[in-house]
Amino acid sequence: MANSGVQLLGFFLSLMGIIGLIIGTILPQWKMSAYVGDSIITAVATYQGLWMSCAFQSTGQLQCKIYDSILQLDSELQTTRALMIVGIIVSISGLGVACMGMKCTTCGADDKARKSRIAMTGGIILLVGALCAIVACSWFAHNVIRAFYNPFTPVNTKFEFGSAIFIAWGGSFLDLLGGAMLAASCPRRKQVSKYPPKNSSRAPSSTKEYV
Repeated sequence: MANSGVQLLGFFLSLMGIIGLIIGTILPQWKMSAYVGDSIITAVATYQGLWMSCAFQSTGQLQCKIYDSILQLDSELQTTRALMIVGIIVSISGLGVACMGMKCTTCGADDKARKSRIAMTGGIILLVGALCAIVACSWFAHNVIRAFYNPFTPVNTKFEFGSAIFIAWGGSFLDLLGGAMLAASCPRRKQVSKYPPKNSSRAPSSTKEYV
């Protein structure tokens, strides 16, 4: 039962992590304008995400514009977008594989050892997807920090972290934790070798001979 509980906990943590990754990838608040120095503020906040840039005006209006061309984007933004998409797709695939190998499902319930190996494989796939998302968020954050402290960057174009990158970070770590739980839920060989008890059927026959 303990092994099944660990699998369920890992599954739900990974599911919450994937939802966080999807939400973080869609939101445009990956970085927001940092008003430092004596700059003239024309908008309350300016956001830039993986798919669009938005400006929240002082009048309360939010105007967003989707990036027109992929080739015009920076290489760091293209890399982050690609890694996040790969991380989400791999994590969803790993969650599906792990679901087939969990003890609470009926798929292949006859072979418990094989189900455990399938769950472990799904956990490893989830780990790969989570690592892709962590690398994407860390790479994007590194570029934001480098541009912020670059003395040649204009004051009006400096950005700091937005809320979306923290949501994506949290989702990736939840995905990593859930994948680790599913990958570590494989039983030991001693536990698998306990069934079926083949020698128990010979004991009654031997006692009848002595009688």
